[in-house]
Amino acid sequence: MAASITIEALTAQAFADFGDVIEGNKGDGFGINQGFTWRHHKLATVSTDQPGDDAIISIFSSKNRSIPIAINMMERHPLGSQAFMPLSATPFLVVVAKAGPEPTLANLRAFVTNGKQGVNYGTGVWHHPLLILAPQQDFLVVDRAGEGNNLNEVMFSEGQCGQLDVTDLINQLT
Repeated sequence: MAASITIEALTAQAFADFGDVIEGNKGDGFGINQGFTWRHHKLATVSTDQPGDDAIISIFSSKNRSIPIAINMMERHPLGSQAFMPLSATPFLVVVAKAGPEPTLANLRAFVTNGKQGVNYGTGVWHHPLLILAPQQDFLVVDRAGEGNNLNEVMFSEGQCGQLDVTDLINQLT
């Protein structure tokens, strides 16, 4: 049987070992466009490893998974950061482990966003692919394009898998 992973609220302090929480807070920027726009400035920094790399912007459209959500793999991007910002105010889940050796279930942390937060995974930080609570959700993604392999994946054996019971979180959304 898979071990349950505790889900924490996403905060900048709790997520600091894994990257940045992207969210606008009152007073964290400055006014532009003749005072009609507030710029929440430099909420995260895009990291690229090689001089020829580009920072790119994409939209990912994701579907939800069966409940409980099986955590049977993790991935990382060793040559650059990867940021996800939801395009709707809908919470989603983030499962991470620190950059370094392949993670184990004991190394994983799970967070739930408040729906207005995004995340910027630091270079090499292990993370699960998108885990959404709604039937479908779109994300603005900023990451690296360039030469070299920028994806490592680790698959967990059946005895090493974790699971997230998100029933209560989904019920809160409906």
